[in-house]
Amino acid sequence: MIIYPAIDLRKSQCVRLYQGDYQRETIYSADPFAMAKTFVSDGASWLHIVDLDGAKDPDQNQSLLIEKLIKDNNVNVQTGGGICTQSQAENLLEQGAARIIVGSMAVKNREEVAEWFKYFGAERLVLALDVIVNASKQPMVAVNAWQNVSEYSLYDLIDYFKRVGLTHLLCTNIALDGTLNGPDYALYDSLLERYPFLTLQASGGIQSLSDITTLSEKRLGGAIIGRALYERKFTLREVLSC
Repeated sequence: MIIYPAIDLRKSQCVRLYQGDYQRETIYSADPFAMAKTFVSDGASWLHIVDLDGAKDPDQNQSLLIEKLIKDNNVNVQTGGGICTQSQAENLLEQGAARIIVGSMAVKNREEVAEWFKYFGAERLVLALDVIVNASKQPMVAVNAWQNVSEYSLYDLIDYFKRVGLTHLLCTNIALDGTLNGPDYALYDSLLERYPFLTLQASGGIQSLSDITTLSEKRLGGAIIGRALYERKFTLREVLSC
């Protein structure tokens, strides 16, 4: 299982949001370059870099900062947040990104993103579907930096994109993101049973090394870790030795 240390960027700083709420932000570092180098020196083979400003307002994207982070670190990077065009995705890949994270666009412009899968290939794209479980116990996908709930369920969108080779899925239960309350194991069990072909990345709530061990035993493809690393619940070296 690949461990992805998270660098969430807002106003050029490393932050974490509580349950995706921009009003509940914690700033962990004013220097994302130093943070990235620390993760890499501690053994990270991948970084997960998200542009929170771009996710909320694509016109406020931090693409130049992300490009420099990619170039300054000899490590695989998956990145996203407010990527709205094929040319934006292509530019980041040309700058050295290994994978592009596609979120709201995959919900609001499904046909266009399906063409991205055909153009780039499924290995270069990560579908990020972040959910809010409604009163009917259905995981509904949120968009626009989690500010709005779409009409689509998680399963609707997976079924749509599996036709164009969907391989990498990053799924977050928004209610758990940044809470340190543990991952949504039931959601991941359901996804792996229903879609065994997926390389599934867990995100949200990871709080302990036992969470990492359990996710690995469930054969998830990866885990995104943010707050727990920043608050030193464990070290990256400890995680990588699990």
